Amino acid sequence: MKKKFLYLALAAGLTFPVLQAQSQIKIGNILKQVTGKGSGTTAATGTPSALEIGMGIKEALEIGTSRGADLLSAKDGFLGNMAVKILFPPEAQKVEKTLRSIGMGKLADNVIVSLNRAAESAAKEAKPIFISAIKQMTITDATNILLGSKDAATNYFKRVTTAQLMEKFKPVITTSLANVGATKYWGQAAGQYNKIPLMKPVNTDLSEYVAQKAIDGMFIQVAQEELKIRDNLGARSSSLLQKVFGYADKNK
Repeated sequence: MKKKFLYLALAAGLTFPVLQAQSQIKIGNILKQVTGKGSGTTAATGTPSALEIGMGIKEALEIGTSRGADLLSAKDGFLGNMAVKILFPPEAQKVEKTLRSIGMGKLADNVIVSLNRAAESAAKEAKPIFISAIKQMTITDATNILLGSKDAATNYFKRVTTAQLMEKFKPVITTSLANVGATKYWGQAAGQYNKIPLMKPVNTDLSEYVAQKAIDGMFIQVAQEELKIRDNLGARSSSLLQKVFGYADKNK
């Protein structure tokens, strides 16, 4: 009986350290996964391959351009954002000033609101154009963007999408200007102004102007999204983005 008890005690004494060691190993592995310590490398460190750079840049730009297009196509996306808000055309600012001076400020406000509503409608068309440009991007393009200036991606989009955006935006803008009342309000504003004696008549291609301002606004927003991913570690939402842009950080 004493021998049996001794065997049990010895067995228990051997088992507890083993269990404790196994638990410590498991905890150590978990800590390594959380902190990235142990092996000296993680999925988000090291030098990315050319393929990873291409994939990382495309992932980042898809996130950024999609977010930018969504923000601007929402109600007040243009109107509520002073960086992209569309005002009277430069050659027509005297029209706005004159209207407000003769008590027709409401008409001037209606023009501005309707111009921005038209741009918000057109912004919905930008996403597929940007996505197409991203898919056509070469590894060389991606590397140049990654290691280039902070607006390298925005400049790439300007180069390869401006013509497509204008082609797509202008008919949408023309339709939207009519739907939101901009054509009517602009006609009333220009008509009232042109009736004033000695004033030089104002003739602005409203569709061309709003389309160009909408495109400018898209690039401003894309540039802001690009900066977030380059400068804000929290915006690097995947291990691939962390690896690719972490590599860029080291090569600044």
